[in-house]
Amino acid sequence: MMSNNVKIEIDHVALLARLALTEAEKERFGAQLKTIIEYIGKLNELDTSDIPPTSHVIEIQNVMREDIVQPSISKEKALSNAPDRTEDFYRVPKIID
Repeated sequence: MMSNNVKIEIDHVALLARLALTEAEKERFGAQLKTIIEYIGKLNELDTSDIPPTSHVIEIQNVMREDIVQPSISKEKALSNAPDRTEDFYRVPKIID
């Protein structure tokens, strides 16, 4: 049997997600939530005072290049393989009425 607080949380999340849960589903999710919370409790027992906060587990650095203007392909070459075109534009099917 799940506690009243867990039931309230599950009902609240279901409401936010617009989910209609049966009592059996609420019981199952309550048991899963209890397991997750117990695991988080175990993680909270770890001493992380000497570990600096990180956003990635490995060092990541952006690789940037110079922004140099270069010649592009011509309109004709860009449109040469277009399945359908109108003048200098790609023609695509209308999707919004």
